Amino acid sequence: MAKAVAIIPARGGSKRIPRKNIKDFFGKPLIAYSIEVALKSELFEKVIVSTDDEEIADIARKYGAEVPFMRPKELSDDFTSSDEVIVHALKWLEENNESYEYVCTIYATAPFLDKKYLIEGFETLKNSNAINTFSATTMPFPIQRTFKVNENGRCEMFTPQYYNTRSQDLEEAYQDAGQFYWSKIGQSSDIMFGKESIPIVLPRYLVQDIDTLEDWTRAELMYEAVQNLK
Repeated sequence: MAKAVAIIPARGGSKRIPRKNIKDFFGKPLIAYSIEVALKSELFEKVIVSTDDEEIADIARKYGAEVPFMRPKELSDDFTSSDEVIVHALKWLEENNESYEYVCTIYATAPFLDKKYLIEGFETLKNSNAINTFSATTMPFPIQRTFKVNENGRCEMFTPQYYNTRSQDLEEAYQDAGQFYWSKIGQSSDIMFGKESIPIVLPRYLVQDIDTLEDWTRAELMYEAVQNLK
């Protein structure tokens, strides 16, 4: 089987939801969901958490992840990208004589992560000439009909030529689901959402960003509803 590593970025300095990555979500720290699904998928040689925070590191180890290094401060601020964190982790692994063919970035804030889609992402990537696969979902409303509020507080359509077009006649759009991102190590692409990538489309009821307290409340309501369907 091809060698793959999962890397879960989880810094300690969340501003809008303090301690978000380890905040209790239905009886478990939020990060525990990502760790457990990654382990249950049996896709990975290692599931690694990249963090600058000792408490997050301890909780990650408790749920079965490895924390072989602490992330340096210069990669732990609000401006550090996930790509920089992954490059740092892969470089550390390489320097410690560990090599992999595939890496999967899994967000720590993904309680709806399902191993079925994680496996689908890996199998799709492995059997294609793409460089990446990632979780995506459909937009709930046609983006051609969206508008902004200008400086005068008035509406202004982004694409007013579609005002009278029926929704069903407009091309469907997709968005990043913010759960997982598979990549072939040693190959690079300009952007994740480009021609080198294949989206793994999830149902919208399994997708919720958790960036604000309002997002958190919505995620709780959605999670409870999903559990009642099982």
